[in-house]
Amino acid sequence: MRKSTESQLAKQEYLLGKSKSDVCEALDDWRIQGNVRRLWDADASLWSGTDEDQSLGWLRTVDYQIKHFDDIYSIAEDVRSDRFKHVVVLGMGGSSLCPDVMRQTFGVIGGFPELLILDSTVPAQIKTLEATVDLAKTLFIVSSKSGRTTEPNALKEYFFDRVQQKVGDGLVGSHFVAITDPNTRLNKLAETDRFWHISHGMPNIGGRYSALSNFGMLPSALMGVDVRQFLKRAALMVKSCSSAVPPEINPGVALGLIMGTLAKQGRDKVTILTSPSIAALGMWLEQLLAESTGKEGTGLVPVSNENVGSPSVYGSDRLFVYVRLSHDVATQQDEAISALEKEGQPVVRITLRQKMDLGQEFFRWEIATAVAGSVLGVNAFDQPNVEASKMVTGKLIAAFEENGCLKPEIPILQDGNIELFADSTNAMAISQISPSKTLKDYLWAHLQRLHPSDYFSINAYVEMDDPNQDNLQAIRHVVRDRKRVATMLGFGPRFLHSTGQLHKGGPKNGVFLQITSEDAEDIPIPGRKYSFGVIKRLQAQGDFEVLTNAGFRVLRVHVGPDTRADLSKLRDVVCDVP
Repeated sequence: MRKSTESQLAKQEYLLGKSKSDVCEALDDWRIQGNVRRLWDADASLWSGTDEDQSLGWLRTVDYQIKHFDDIYSIAEDVRSDRFKHVVVLGMGGSSLCPDVMRQTFGVIGGFPELLILDSTVPAQIKTLEATVDLAKTLFIVSSKSGRTTEPNALKEYFFDRVQQKVGDGLVGSHFVAITDPNTRLNKLAETDRFWHISHGMPNIGGRYSALSNFGMLPSALMGVDVRQFLKRAALMVKSCSSAVPPEINPGVALGLIMGTLAKQGRDKVTILTSPSIAALGMWLEQLLAESTGKEGTGLVPVSNENVGSPSVYGSDRLFVYVRLSHDVATQQDEAISALEKEGQPVVRITLRQKMDLGQEFFRWEIATAVAGSVLGVNAFDQPNVEASKMVTGKLIAAFEENGCLKPEIPILQDGNIELFADSTNAMAISQISPSKTLKDYLWAHLQRLHPSDYFSINAYVEMDDPNQDNLQAIRHVVRDRKRVATMLGFGPRFLHSTGQLHKGGPKNGVFLQITSEDAEDIPIPGRKYSFGVIKRLQAQGDFEVLTNAGFRVLRVHVGPDTRADLSKLRDVVCDVP
């Protein structure tokens, strides 16, 4: 029976070099201490000994979802019979990332509506989505565990008003579904506005561990994925990670012990490489690892969506995890991974048999992340710095509502439409390094502040489209290759609910380039004094303040309303920096 199960599991192999003996010691220790059983028994002392036992419902989600599948199926059949052309998820973080992975992996399935994701307050992003859909033939899923998240609530207000103008008061509610925990503000609002359906999450599952719950599976079912089969295949991984399976052959536990053990040795940059057709998995893993472990001055730094380079561009702070789809041929990538192994870099190889095995990966990595959190001695289920950042932004929004104006800002440098901003400490540090006051020299000076084992993060509050991504990806790869440091690229405000916890609560070795932009066209929010452009600006301002107050190395680049042109200019300048 075990051989039959193993033949259906994604394969996992390790080549750990000098770290192998330490990992074996950790595996032995977990076996002797009975830690796998303690994990499944929700023993909070395995982490920080606080409230972890209240956040482990995800361990049994797959079994629960299989038993209650009819709840999802009935909603999916209703949507299919009404022939909506699009289903749009309005959510953030754990409420949107899994549906986005499924959307990008499975695409449009014949006979079902196309799934789209909107997790942004950038006006251009909202306008792009609105222009893509026919509002009269679109179903919106407002997704928020807490029911009080700023972005989906504002997006709901906007699109509820827009759909109401198209279909009238009597039908607007039938274009909306809510996914939220019981008794939340969103739950009550959905009842008042007569949403078509309300689907409940489980309070003992945190957002980033909710992929296999209704937050991930309902949107997947609506787009046509065979969720019942998806969950059944995921159940194979659940069984293989159970309390009865020893650590050394337990896929999730072994991966977690590798990540945690190597992180304590300084290899805390977990570089996730994937086959092209499952590339979206990286962004989900990014949140899971960063938000779960990045706190109390430690954490795993996930590096995703990075083009694999030659061994010469990597330092000794990396662990590579290669998630490969067996039939997705990527010869150049395979050869690059083999070259890294030959150079002594530690590599974990995971091979999936088919896309439907993504559910197995969701669960494997949830177990692994919880285990890594235990090794690092942190609560793997809270997000204190995310909440602190939300509070700062909330105060800025409240102040704007009261006085109706934004705080004036003075740039430290202006070059055409591009302006640079920094707090006094960072401005002084940059000016002391820079030979002259030019855009190129200031950027050079900021990058000179990078040291071995640091990481560089671009936090961009701009539309997440292909031209912008291409320019920003080029910048991150230039920095990686020249400085031999790990790099990250996040689009705001999405990353605030993903890597934002790591940035503020993790190791103090981050160097940040924040990018903001003028909006060519802003969008008002019905019933609010502020617009989406104002929310975006205040979120960036709050993020900037928290980072600088904590002493991080931060430089902000503000570009004009022609974002693409200015980002292209920025790219050229950075590429010209020696």
